Amino acid sequence: MANGERAIPFSTREDNREQQFRRVWVEELDEVFADVARYYDRANHVASLGLWNWFRNRFISTIDVQDGQKVLDVCAGTNAIGIALLEKHPDLQVHAIDRSKAMQAVGQESARKLGMHIDSSIGDVHTLPFPDNHFDVVTLQYASRHLRVMDVCREIRRVLKPGGHFYHCDMLRPANRIVAWSYYVYLRFCLNFTALLFSSTASVHSCKEYFINGLRMFYSADELSELLAQVGFEGVSCQTLLGGMIGYHCAVAPLDTE
Repeated sequence: MANGERAIPFSTREDNREQQFRRVWVEELDEVFADVARYYDRANHVASLGLWNWFRNRFISTIDVQDGQKVLDVCAGTNAIGIALLEKHPDLQVHAIDRSKAMQAVGQESARKLGMHIDSSIGDVHTLPFPDNHFDVVTLQYASRHLRVMDVCREIRRVLKPGGHFYHCDMLRPANRIVAWSYYVYLRFCLNFTALLFSSTASVHSCKEYFINGLRMFYSADELSELLAQVGFEGVSCQTLLGGMIGYHCAVAPLDTE
């Protein structure tokens, strides 16, 4: 992170991200995910050179859940995380929330085919429709780049029980500039290739540069750790892969909620 960026408060950086990308977030992403829902998981396998399941399993391995706990999967998409957790702990109470009806339709169908039940809500994750201190575990994966992260993390902290755990996974901005440059070059190739391979609609093609620029303005692993601590989480830890291209964070809701 450049010294100038380090001096900018997270709240200001969040304002800058929203100012830059608000139109895409509000007007375009729903249409994008309505298209990609039908091939989302397959496209990720292609883009990751077949490593997608490994990335997902690494994330699952960081999540500590106990039988009977209440789990909220934020920006659940196709329910890959909820399904994986239920495969390990069938009596979990899993609730998924996502803004995309199309992604959740795919996810609900996937769960039904496996005989699993996942409660589902469609809505804005910046204002979670759940009471305070309600969930034992909350997960969020591969979506924070499209969100006001601080606002969502505060909401997640609110709905977590004291001592509850938040597990986060996403593509991050590598701190090393050479790694970052190589990352963006590869991502640009993948976005173009998968869009052609899966016959994506014009809405997807129009957002390809957004996905690169959104990552450029996102956070490194260390920055995200600092942000989580700043919104009130404790015991923040992080694991990274591929030079910081992907990060797995764990954070704990404080026992003293006053």
